[in-house]
This record gives sequence, C-alpha cells and structure tokens, in this order.
Amino acid sequence: MDVLTPEQRHKCMSRIKSKNTSIEVLLRKALWNEGVRYRKSYNKLPGKPDIAITKHKIAVFCDGELWHGRDWEDKKEQIKTNRDYWVRKIERNIARDNENEKKLENLGWTVIRFWGKEIKKKLTDCVKEIKETIYDVENHIYNTGYEQEYNDLLAAESEPAYNVDAE
Repeated sequence: MDVLTPEQRHKCMSRIKSKNTSIEVLLRKALWNEGVRYRKSYNKLPGKPDIAITKHKIAVFCDGELWHGRDWEDKKEQIKTNRDYWVRKIERNIARDNENEKKLENLGWTVIRFWGKEIKKKLTDCVKEIKETIYDVENHIYNTGYEQEYNDLLAAESEPAYNVDAE
C-alpha cells in the first residue's frame, strides 16, 4: 500500500528529471576530467543518449534501475499500487530501449548502458569502459583486418606517378 496521498505521489513523480540526473552529471564530470568531450542529451539520435561521443560514434545511457527495468522479472512482482499501469509503462520503456539500441547500432554507433548504482559505486570502472571503447573505435582499422589494405593504399599514394629512369 502506498504511504503517500495521490497528491503527494503526484508531486514526487512530477519532480523526477529526464535529463541532467545526478548519475548523468557524475559520469559526465568524470569523463570531462579525463579529457573526453561529448554532447549531452543528444536529440539528433534515436533514444536521445545521455552522453554522445560524436567523434567516435559512442552513445552512453545512464539508466535508473526502476524506470528501465533492472532485474525486471523479480521487481515487477513487488509492484502493488497501480500495478497494471506501472508494469505496462516499464515494459514499454524496456522495449523502447531495445529498439533505440538497435537503431543506433544500425547507424554504426556503439551503445554503452550503465545502471545508476553502477555509476555511483564503480564510477572509475564506467569511465575506464568508455575510454577503452574509444580506444577500440580509434583503432578499428587495425582490429578489423584492414591494416594491410590501408598500408597498400598509403604506399600507392607515395609512389611516383612517373619513372625517373625511363627516357
């Protein structure tokens, strides 16, 4: 049973932010201090990533455990008040997250998702994961086997267009 009146519950729920949440700000500040530059709440992409590292096409989402359904099968049994509404709402959120992730991947973006508690308790690990992903994207040409093609292309560009010895 809900301990708040409907008016109190409405007031609490209306104050929940969709951007610039404490976990987003925490992660953004840590990334900025590491020299990682990004766009925040980037609305030009599906799902409006909380952090978009456009140079490397990396989208980062900072998800709250309740709203995005962490351990959903266990958690949904705990919902008692207005159950039909909340179960439908959170399941729609989960489905939308999955759809947006697929859209981003189809556009060539790498998607990283962190849970709020993960950011709060293991901030250094989250930053490390993002920096490693940046490194992987930067070095993608070498990781995909295109290194030889790339070297051949560079060599072809540096060869003279004419033969000096020929008369």
